[in-house]
Amino acid sequence: MPDSARRQSILIVEDNSRLVTMLDRALREQGYLVFSARDGDAGLAGALENEPDLVILDVGLPRKNGFDVVRELRRNGLRTPTLMLTAKREVADRITGLEAGADDYLIKPFDVDELVARVRALLRRATAPDRTPALRVGDLTLDPIARTAERGDRSLSLTQREFELLECFMRHAGEPRPRNAIARYVWHDAVDGGDSNIVDVYVAYLRKKLDADGDEPMLHTLRGVGYMLRAPVSRNSN
Repeated sequence: MPDSARRQSILIVEDNSRLVTMLDRALREQGYLVFSARDGDAGLAGALENEPDLVILDVGLPRKNGFDVVRELRRNGLRTPTLMLTAKREVADRITGLEAGADDYLIKPFDVDELVARVRALLRRATAPDRTPALRVGDLTLDPIARTAERGDRSLSLTQREFELLECFMRHAGEPRPRNAIARYVWHDAVDGGDSNIVDVYVAYLRKKLDADGDEPMLHTLRGVGYMLRAPVSRNSN
């Protein structure tokens, strides 16, 4: 195991003691430092106090549910990768968790090996250096490091998922993006772009903010394919 894995800490917020024991053992075997909390209030306090490298967070917690916990973490500026666990399979619940600020979603019952693989992937993404300069398409600018986006002189107020969705489109400006490719980029396989409407829902959210105030549309639907972002024609015709 790499030494970096041994120095990384994981907080498990779960009220099922048997599941906590199983996850604790599996993650410690991988070299992670593991601690746990059994309700939402304790989990929130533990995350803010200890600032773990990753949080595994159940949705159905006593005192404060997982959605509220992750919202509070993000409001407090804690960008720690968060993997949510739930027994619910409805798309609406996944949208709620992801919109609240979760990074990945795993439905119970799950295979522990899959959870460990997702933990590794989330930690790998969180620790990868980001040297990407600001992205520009027409009058649209996005700074991946500062986490800001502007269209012309208008600042765009984007949620975490909307920001990542816009980043996906800007990195592939002028290229058709299938729904599955968008889902992999933004939700890291937590959702299936072909089996749910999450991608369509978030594209609609983003489009309202991107093309507001009479701006020429930049985000286009490609029937049977997906979506594409391209610079406004009028601004490039000179």
